[in-house]
Amino acid sequence: MTTTTTELSLELTRTLPHPPERVFDAWLDPAMLARFMTPGPGMTVPEAETDPREGGRFRILMRAPEAGDLPHAGTYLTIDRPRRLVFTWESPYSVEGSTVTLDLAEVEGGTELRLTHVKFPSEESRANHEGGWSAILERLGETL
Repeated sequence: MTTTTTELSLELTRTLPHPPERVFDAWLDPAMLARFMTPGPGMTVPEAETDPREGGRFRILMRAPEAGDLPHAGTYLTIDRPRRLVFTWESPYSVEGSTVTLDLAEVEGGTELRLTHVKFPSEESRANHEGGWSAILERLGETL
């Protein structure tokens, strides 16, 4: 079976009542990642590691009640605090070249965060990731 990399992408925008630096730093802090990188009900993150420099790697182990352990990893491509963070996205459900871009802008009352994830193997995968990222952004707001 061949997986074809597509140009499917998704974009989500949220306004969080926190300064951009605080929102940005949460994505590079393993303790914070363990608290908000839970894309589904009952999920936990028993392990999170980061090497927050361009070219550095991160690793997040998500644990799902039904599916078990779901390892995620990536490489930081751009770290422009507190405006932009770009990293590759490697998971059991991703394809080569999949990247996530976080663009942060200060707005009245906090930060507008735009998450753009590109390259999915299928429409179904994109829809699943959209649900997962939506839950993660919700948890990020609650965690901060």
